[in-house]
Amino acid sequence: MKRSEINSAYQRAKNCFEAHGWVLPPTSKWDITDCGLNRFAEVGLVLVNLCEEPEYCEKLMYADRGQVTPLHTHKLKKEDIICRSGSLSFELWTGLPSAEARGQTGQVQRNGEPFTFTNGEPLIIQAGERITLPPGLYHSFWPASSGTIIGEVSTANDDANDNFFADPNIGRFPGIIEDEPALIRLLSE
Repeated sequence: MKRSEINSAYQRAKNCFEAHGWVLPPTSKWDITDCGLNRFAEVGLVLVNLCEEPEYCEKLMYADRGQVTPLHTHKLKKEDIICRSGSLSFELWTGLPSAEARGQTGQVQRNGEPFTFTNGEPLIIQAGERITLPPGLYHSFWPASSGTIIGEVSTANDDANDNFFADPNIGRFPGIIEDEPALIRLLSE
């Protein structure tokens, strides 16, 4: 991923956060990733760690229309994904898609209530709504609107060791090509 792409993504996310009244803590840690695929416009996400404690973590994320966060799961992390602006689409699977039948159902909490989903079928939430994702549940998400702000509140966060992608060619952090000076340093640097 080029540093110029990182800088541009940072500026777009920062502008969107400011336009929606989000004031970030001065100690925020930025993470901008293309999951090592060099296709940020299609597979990418901007994440800001607002707080990291041994027991919990809070993130604010930003994605443009057309950007997918690839299908992945966590062995330890339980997370609430909250749509903060726009609308957000999910694809959920009760297990690794190659081992699960499309159309099988599972349960999550949607806005604190039990909700039945169908493997592989899109689930859309609107601003203010949330989905609680337990460990082991495969999930992918993407904006159903442009410039979506996404929140996450989760148990302890270990991005280096607790992200398991359905596609083994996907990585968590990008390689960086320095084509211009950095506006920020990323969490992975």
